[in-house]
Amino acid sequence: MRPPSTSPPSPSPSPWRDTDFRRLWAGQTASQLGEHTTLVVLPLFAVLTLDAGAGQLGVLRAVGQAPILLLSLLAGAWVDRWRARTVMVLTDAARAVALGAAAVAGLLGLLGLPALFVVAFTVGALSVLFDVAYQASLVRLVRRDQLVRGNSALEGSRSAAQIGGPALGGALVSLLSAPVAAAAGALFFAVSFVSLRRIRRPESAPERVAPVPERPEHAAPDRGRIREGLRFVAGNAWLRAVSLASAAFQFSFAATMTVYLLFLPRELHLTGASVGLALAATGPGALLGSVLAARLPGRLGHGVVLVSAAVLGNGALLCVPALHGSSTSTVLALLAVNFVFGTFSQLVNVTIMSVRQAVTPDGMQGRAAATITFVGMGFTPLGSLLGGLLAQEWGLRTGLLVTAAGMMLSPVLMAASPLARLGRVLPAPREEPRPTE
Repeated sequence: MRPPSTSPPSPSPSPWRDTDFRRLWAGQTASQLGEHTTLVVLPLFAVLTLDAGAGQLGVLRAVGQAPILLLSLLAGAWVDRWRARTVMVLTDAARAVALGAAAVAGLLGLLGLPALFVVAFTVGALSVLFDVAYQASLVRLVRRDQLVRGNSALEGSRSAAQIGGPALGGALVSLLSAPVAAAAGALFFAVSFVSLRRIRRPESAPERVAPVPERPEHAAPDRGRIREGLRFVAGNAWLRAVSLASAAFQFSFAATMTVYLLFLPRELHLTGASVGLALAATGPGALLGSVLAARLPGRLGHGVVLVSAAVLGNGALLCVPALHGSSTSTVLALLAVNFVFGTFSQLVNVTIMSVRQAVTPDGMQGRAAATITFVGMGFTPLGSLLGGLLAQEWGLRTGLLVTAAGMMLSPVLMAASPLARLGRVLPAPREEPRPTE
């Protein structure tokens, strides 16, 4: 009998060698571009084509964002019951149809604000489903030791779309027209649909538990699955810390950005082009952060990377209130701040997602992602309101300093949690909770 081998395990192959992963990445990238382009196109459609007022535009944006609060938890329960790629393909097709219909109706002069509200809510709801599904789909497609690199690629695309999508949407509306720009958004979703349909590897359907008629809670099985997701996240120390840190960051970031977007043009007297250039610097930073996320956690430890990157990224925004004037040096300083913020924020995002996926059983992936999204994003409207109130009562410079300082609460929470003690190798998922019988 041969003695057991003592050689170190061979490194896992890159997910980029997997044709199906490349198709998932291409489909997710196209979908994210369509989603973030649409976030700008639909409001501009309302303003430029339908002559909507400020109040109506506010309602339109609220309607488009409402599905995050209304559907995130349900989306997690649904994705854990269905094949994730089926969810992605169906939502791509439905969004393409909705935007295509809006584009045709707009060109014919038949689209009014009530119909645009319906389109905004529909696209927003389907986007919530897609975003939860693609996170679960990655876990079902690649090996666990490939998750960090897979997430690095997918989150890099998402970050690039968040930066480039709104700019692309604005350019399409300016150069062409709002209806044509809406048609371009539909085309992105159609490209995603085709790419995802070409994935060949079969995805097994998640195991479904037959309901017991005698128990009243089985009259609403999705509600029970949502409760399971909430209990799982609340009972897992790592995921509980992720939720709290995410909520603190998103609340403070929403407040900060409300003041920030007023501070640049009104306090620093920057032109629109300079403001756009400064904000665009987060894009290259996010791409660098995605690259670093594929390497640093495995070398330095996930906990060290999470806390230090959050301190560096969030702390960079504390430099902005110290700037004065609209000189070239001010613009260069803003470029540097936003690049640093984009780099380390993305490093945190990818590492956090890898932690969440690694410690979560396959059958809970959708609900865990949806629960954390719900908790993390649920307070952002209040954060935006707080930012506006502070800017109005205390002034732009003081308001920006206070809200940016509030972002430091997120790394403090992570440092005081088990997340800070995570090493180079992520822990295995704990046993999935059994459904109620």
